[in-house]
This record gives sequence, C-alpha cells and structure tokens, in this order.
Amino acid sequence: MITHIQGKLVEKNPTDVVIDCNGVGYLLNISLHTFSQIPDQEAIKLYAHLIVREDSHTLYGFASVAEREIFKLLLSVSGIGPNTGRMMLSSLSPQQVKEGIAHGDVALIQSIKGIGAKTAARVILDLKDKVLKVYDIDEVSVNKNNTNKDEALSALEVLGFAKKQAERVVDKIVMNQADATVENIIKEALKNL
Repeated sequence: MITHIQGKLVEKNPTDVVIDCNGVGYLLNISLHTFSQIPDQEAIKLYAHLIVREDSHTLYGFASVAEREIFKLLLSVSGIGPNTGRMMLSSLSPQQVKEGIAHGDVALIQSIKGIGAKTAARVILDLKDKVLKVYDIDEVSVNKNNTNKDEALSALEVLGFAKKQAERVVDKIVMNQADATVENIIKEALKNL
C-alpha cells in the first residue's frame, strides 16, 4: 500500500524516525542498519512496509529496497514477526542475512536475540530456495570467489568425499585462514573429514 515515504526528517532515533510529508508526520520503525544508512540531512526517502493489525497500523522503514525485501521474506516464516525481523536486520546486515540463509548457517541466524535453534532452522528451510533464486546466488560460490577453495573442493570430490560435507569443512578452513594455499586447505580438510 505505502511503498516509500519522502520528506523532511523531523526526528531520528536508533529504533524509529519521523518524516514530515506536507505537514503529516509519519513514524517509521527502523533497524539499526537503516539508522546507520540515514544521512544527517533534512530531505530523506525511506522504503516502507505497512503492517495492519486489529489494534494498530505500523510502518517499517528501510534504507534500501533489498532490505525491505529481506524483511518481507522473513515475515513469511512462521514464528518470525515484525519485531524479530527488525531485530535480525539490526544484528546483521541484509547481505549477511541473505548469505547466512543461502549457506544454511544455523549458528549465525540463531545468534540473533530471540531466535532459537528450531526457528533458525525453519528460516533457512523456508527461505533458502527463495534467496538463492531471487538474488541469483550460486550455491557453490556464495562467498567471494576463492580459486584455492574451489580447487581444494574439486580435489576432495575426486578423492571421493561428499560435496556438501567437504564444502562445510573447507568453508570453515577458509574462514579462519583466508590466504591458505590449496595444499594447506586439502591437508586441513583431510584431518576434519
């Protein structure tokens, strides 16, 4: 219904802003990520999402369309409400949320206040395919292109290890040692497989 609000920034807090549009002040709930993106100038435009409930009409504001789309995806998961969605986008950037879901990183999603293991698993299960499809993320190379990682994965597959299992182990190694050589990645992976 309301896709964006553009006007004069009247009030700016870490959890909400007030934007004056032709004499009407709109209160928008925001994430800390959006708060950090809002410039300290009068003219402002935020992308909005309106949630209508029996007892309230609540506007949520976002610095980018991408953040709003992630918020909408999160709301589609059973057990994730607007406050939990906003908490996720305050704790992690939209990019981190997308990558966490695409990777199936339950620990990352569970690290957010108010999200337990079951909810984190449900978020990943419900949204992984949508995130991979909508954001055109290649499941194998969700992280930065790392040729050493790719070569090590290929070698481990040739040695007969399951792709998914090898990928999890190699991802951990590359996360801890970003500049590891192909040989070192393979040696470490063999110890952990």
